[in-house]
Amino acid sequence: MEQGGSSLDLDRSKTALVVIDLQKGIAGRQTAPHDCATVVANAARLADAFRASKMPVFLVRFVASDADRLRPIADEQPWRAGGAPPEDFAEFVPELEPREGDIVIGKKQWGAFYGTELDLQLRRRRIETIVLCGIATNYGVESTARFAYEYGYQQVFVSDAMAAMSAEAHDGALRYTFARIGRVRTTAQVLDGLR
Repeated sequence: MEQGGSSLDLDRSKTALVVIDLQKGIAGRQTAPHDCATVVANAARLADAFRASKMPVFLVRFVASDADRLRPIADEQPWRAGGAPPEDFAEFVPELEPREGDIVIGKKQWGAFYGTELDLQLRRRRIETIVLCGIATNYGVESTARFAYEYGYQQVFVSDAMAAMSAEAHDGALRYTFARIGRVRTTAQVLDGLR
């Protein structure tokens, strides 16, 4: 599942872009069904279009230390990058360096709402709809989306501006979660919705 069939009409005064974890320590990994370069390029196109339309761009990055890491008893242990992360782990990829007016959110867990100012900053700007993209579809993006749904936000998920560690994980999030709590569209459809 890659896109919805209907057109997209976005209220520019009430819509923001939220970009999840497109930082050097995460965006260099192997992803599917879209490679990181494609995800970053599409997210950058969206960010440029939102900025040009004077719409908020939220850049979210994972900044947790080892002390912040959750250690659940689980059948499958989450990915861990053995040892200390590289110095530039939390730096945004060059294509998504914050620009004047962008809002940077640092998070310590998968989702961008938990323990951050994201909800407060969205509400201060009277945002009702968020357009979500980033890596990984089924972790950071999906965790953020589930919170956003419970907080009452309308959502648009940009299928070709996000990716997971497998095509199955990506498609599963789009089909079984995102299609039930928002609209799944492509970068081109979102850009058309801004025109």
